[in-house]
Amino acid sequence: MTGIGGVEMGAQAARSRALAVLRIRSRALAVALLPAAAAVILLVGGSTGHLPGGGWDVLRWVVSVLALCVLLAAAGVALVVARSRPAVTPTVTVAEESAPDLYRMVRDLADRLDVPAPSAIALTPDCDSWLEDRTHPAHGPPPAEKHHDDLAGPGGAAHRRSPTAPVLVIGSPFLWWMRVGELRAVLAPVVAGTGPSAQPDIAAARRFIRGLDAAVAVASAGRRDPLSRVACAGLGWASRLLLRSCRGHAAEMERGVAAAAAERAQAVDYGLRIVAQEQVGLAYAGWDRLLTRVALPAWRMGRWPSRLDVGVVAALTELSRRDRLAEGFASRLGERPACDLLEEPGVMDEAVSLLAARLFHGGPAETGADWSPVGWEEYPEEVVDRTWRTDAARLHRVLDTLGVRRAAEGTAPGTDGPTLARVLDHLTTPDAASTVPDVPGTAPDAASTAPLTAGSDAHAAAETQNGPGTPPADPDAARRPADDPGASRPPYDDSDASRPPYGDSDASRPPVDGPGVSHPAYDDPGASCPPVDDPDAPQPPYGDPGAPHPSYGDHATPVPATPAEDDEDDLADTTARGAALAAGLTAQLAREEAEARPTGARAPSSAPGPAAGPDAALWDDRALPLLPLQPPRTGREILTAHITAMVCCAAMDTAGAAPALDWLDGPSLLFDGARAADLAPSVLSLVETGDPGPLRAWMTELGIRPEKPVRLV
Repeated sequence: MTGIGGVEMGAQAARSRALAVLRIRSRALAVALLPAAAAVILLVGGSTGHLPGGGWDVLRWVVSVLALCVLLAAAGVALVVARSRPAVTPTVTVAEESAPDLYRMVRDLADRLDVPAPSAIALTPDCDSWLEDRTHPAHGPPPAEKHHDDLAGPGGAAHRRSPTAPVLVIGSPFLWWMRVGELRAVLAPVVAGTGPSAQPDIAAARRFIRGLDAAVAVASAGRRDPLSRVACAGLGWASRLLLRSCRGHAAEMERGVAAAAAERAQAVDYGLRIVAQEQVGLAYAGWDRLLTRVALPAWRMGRWPSRLDVGVVAALTELSRRDRLAEGFASRLGERPACDLLEEPGVMDEAVSLLAARLFHGGPAETGADWSPVGWEEYPEEVVDRTWRTDAARLHRVLDTLGVRRAAEGTAPGTDGPTLARVLDHLTTPDAASTVPDVPGTAPDAASTAPLTAGSDAHAAAETQNGPGTPPADPDAARRPADDPGASRPPYDDSDASRPPYGDSDASRPPVDGPGVSHPAYDDPGASCPPVDDPDAPQPPYGDPGAPHPSYGDHATPVPATPAEDDEDDLADTTARGAALAAGLTAQLAREEAEARPTGARAPSSAPGPAAGPDAALWDDRALPLLPLQPPRTGREILTAHITAMVCCAAMDTAGAAPALDWLDGPSLLFDGARAADLAPSVLSLVETGDPGPLRAWMTELGIRPEKPVRLV
C-alpha cells in the first residue's frame, strides 16, 4: 500500500508498539506498588480486627518495611530515569540568521510534506542526517527568542511547534558536495519524521527509552564508596532489565516511523532521490578517505585542517577524474551547491573541522601553540614535510639508543650525520648483504666491509624488548663474531646516550585514549548512511528521528587496545633487528604521546568553534576520541612508516623531490611534478626479509644518495 494508506499503516504500527512500551512501564510501576498494596491490606486488616495475633503483627512489620524499601528504590530509579541527561550527538548549531536560505528550504519542505517543522538545524561531521530530541530539562531551557528556533515562522500557524520539536541534524559533507535539489531530496524523508514524532504515545515511549539509556550510563559511571556502588548496581540492573523488555517493541516502533516517513516523502522530488542516494554513498567514501589518509597525519602532528568539507569536494572531484567520470560530473557541478545556503560557509566549515578533530582524534577544543589550524595550501610543507622529518629523527634517536654506529668505518669525514645508509646497513641481513648490488657513487655497505655485530645488536634488541639479561632472539646471533671494536662504544655524538633503554616500564606504557580505544558512541554500524538502491524503501537512518543513541558518557569500561600477542605475531615476519627497532619506535611513540596528552587530549568542554551553538556543552567529552578512525598501528606498520619517511627525506634533500598532498592517498612524494610510485614494496622487502636490493635499485633509478646526511626536525 502506498500514499496516504501506507503512511497511516506505518503510523498505526508505530503507535501500537509505543503503547506496548508504555504498558511495560506501567507493569514495572505495578510491580513496585505490589508490596505497598500488600502492606496496606495487612494494616487495614489489623486495624479492623480481622487479622489478630502476633504472627500477623510480625508479618505486617516485615511487609511494611519491604514495601517502604521497594518504594524508595523505585522512586530513586524513576527519579534517575526522569532526570538523567540523555545522550546528545556532538554538533555545531546553525543559527537562522547565519543560514536563512537553508531554514527557508526546510520550512518549505515541511509545508509541502504537511508535517511540523524541526525546531533548529545543526551540522555533524558525518555522512548522515537525522532528527534528534533535545527537549530534556537537563539540556537546558529553550532559547529565549523563539523565532530563531521555530522554522514554521510567523506565517505558518498550522505548523507552529512547541519547545518539544526535534532538531534537524545534517551531515556537513552533504552541504558541500550535494547540489541544492539533491540535498532537498535527501532531507525529505528526514523532515517527514517530525509527523510521527508529534504523536503523544510515540513521544512518551521515546522519552522513557532515552531515560533508561541515560540511567544505564549513570550506573556504569560508578562511584568509589561501597554504598554508591551498591546503588549503581541496583540502578543498572533495573534499567537494563527494562531496556531488554522494551528492545523489540522499540525497534518495531522506529521501523514503523521510518516506513511512514518514507511513504510521505515519495511525493517530493522523486526523480532526484535516486541521484541523491548515489551522492550519499559517494560522499561517504570520499569523507572516510579524506579523514584517514589526509586529516589523520595532520592531527598527529598537532595541526587540524580547517577546511575539511572543501577537501572532500576536492577528493571526490579527483576520484571522478581518475574514474573517467569527469564529463558526467561537470554538468552536475555547474548547479548551485548546497553550501551556498549558508551565509558564511568558511566559518561553518572551520567549526565542523575542529569538531571532527575532537571526535575522531581527541584534540583540544581551542587552538593553541601545539594545536593550530592549517590550510590546504600549507599542508605539504607544514604537515607532510614535518611528519617525514619528525619520523626520521625519531628513527635515528632509537638507533642511537640501540648502539648503532652513525657511519661505517672507512667512510669520508662529514658523513656521520643522520643518513639513510645507516638505516639500510643496520636492517640488512648477512645473506642479503652479499647480494646487494654496488651503487655508483655510494659508500660500501658496512655489512659487506666489516664484521657484522649481530650478536651485540641482537642482545641489545632483546634487552630493549624484555629487559636486561635477556638472551638474543636470534639463536644464531651468539655464534657470530662480536669482536668489532665499535660495537661496545657509545654512539657517536649521542646526547641521549645516558638515557635508559626504551623498553623500560615507563616507556612501554600503552597509549591511553589513543586512536585504537573504541567507545560505544558511534560503533553502531547503523550510525552511517550507506547508499540505498531502492529510493522508495524505508530508510531507518533518515526516518529514525528519536531512536535512543548510546550514551557518549559511558566510558567506565573502555575496550582494551590490541593485545601484545598480536603485535608479537606481526613482528614474527620481520628480522631480529627489525623487530628490535620496531619495539623501540613503539615505546618512543608511547612516551611522546604520554608527554603530550595533558595539553592535548584532555581539554575542558567548550564550544568547538566560532560558529558553535548552545549544544556544545550538552555532550560529555571526558573520554576522547569518541570515534577513533583506526586501530593502533602494529610494530611493523610503525617501522615501515618511519623507514618510508627516511627515504622521502633523503629524496627531498639529495634528489630534488618535493612533498605534496594527494586528495585520495594523503602525503605523497613528487619527482619533477609526477608522483613517485613503487616505494612501498621496496620498503616492505627491507623490513620483512632484510633485503635492501629493491630499495637501492629504486633509489639509484631516481638519483637518491643514501650516504648523504639529511635535515631532521
